[in-house]
Amino acid sequence: MEKTVIILAVFVMVVSLIVGCVEKPQEEEKLGDMRLLSSAFENGDVLPVRYTCDGIDVSPPLSFVNVPENTKSLVLIMEDTDAPAGVWCHWIVYNISNTTVSLDENAGAKGSMNLPHGAKHGRNSWSDGNDYYRGPCPPAATGLHHYYFRLYAVDIFIDLQPGATKNQVEKTMKGHIIDKAELMTTYGE
Repeated sequence: MEKTVIILAVFVMVVSLIVGCVEKPQEEEKLGDMRLLSSAFENGDVLPVRYTCDGIDVSPPLSFVNVPENTKSLVLIMEDTDAPAGVWCHWIVYNISNTTVSLDENAGAKGSMNLPHGAKHGRNSWSDGNDYYRGPCPPAATGLHHYYFRLYAVDIFIDLQPGATKNQVEKTMKGHIIDKAELMTTYGE
């Protein structure tokens, strides 16, 4: 009986793969030598209140280390993967110069005056159409949220106007990512 169940399970898996009902597992994207750091918190730490809606809601200082030589520009995306409505985008910056080694605290301020020359803000997930940093502000009683700052080294400049959406930026850089670095922080109850 056990042998029959195993044979049946293998048969179902093979048929499912043939007709496309089951997706093949995707290869995990490997991180290279590039690093994304902050002087305000370590990877995995709780985000200091100052960088949230409970504080003064400014973007944290970030440093870029080991950016590959063949990088044309950098893209930074910060998002909450535990938001009740799905992944929530807090901040997007693209066309950061390949020679930029850091973003100062409050680089994500409204407008682009605090960004490096040529860098552009993308649109965050708030419904009021903001295109600047809006820090963590998790709804009450939704538990601890995980916030990911992801830095991408790409071999192109992102040819999009300021205020582009995350989907537009990701679609444009698809196939052009040289390296990726990640910094995770938490905030919430």
